[in-house]
Amino acid sequence: MTETIRARAVLLDMDGTLVDSTAVVERLWLAWAEPHGIDPEHVLSVVHGRQGHQSMSIMLPERDHAINLRENDEMLATETNDVDGVIEISGAKALLLALRPYPHAIVTSANVALMTARMQAAGLTVPALAVTAESVSASKPDPEGFLLGAKTLGVDPADCIVFEDSGAGIQAGLAAGMRVVGVGEHAAAHSPTYLVDDLTQVAVVATGDGFALAID
Repeated sequence: MTETIRARAVLLDMDGTLVDSTAVVERLWLAWAEPHGIDPEHVLSVVHGRQGHQSMSIMLPERDHAINLRENDEMLATETNDVDGVIEISGAKALLLALRPYPHAIVTSANVALMTARMQAAGLTVPALAVTAESVSASKPDPEGFLLGAKTLGVDPADCIVFEDSGAGIQAGLAAGMRVVGVGEHAAAHSPTYLVDDLTQVAVVATGDGFALAID
């Protein structure tokens, strides 16, 4: 059954939502964690959706955060140069194209360089507005990034729809007072407002005063 959602703006996460970067993310983070003896399952439960320095502080809570910030810079550079296996999430290109006439933005924990590298690797065009790691003081699950995206677009948070795949991202969208479309099999565990397997289940429908999203 198709659900129709009225909205004035769309805010899209990148990793796991627009691009599938799971292979490279997990490969590099497991390699980082191995010398620290951190359980791989714990690593994979933490790293998705957050800025790297926050993931490090969760996994190594006693460590000086200055070390996390330095190693996060190194990790971002490594990730930017390694896009092997990064591909489009099904339906992402079509959704971005359909959203062009309407207010929308990327809200990602990646920095500009990493966002650009992964979007290009997946064959996707970066929207005119992107809220990146450089734009915020707090990482998801803090709602700062989504609230900044809504403010910049001039849209009330309640009128925004968020697309997210990770627990941290879904929590951030809901905390911002927005409705959240969970993308992918892991999103269901985090109670998004709506749920899709991928973006082929989403269509943008023009209305008299803007647009709506039709979700199959």
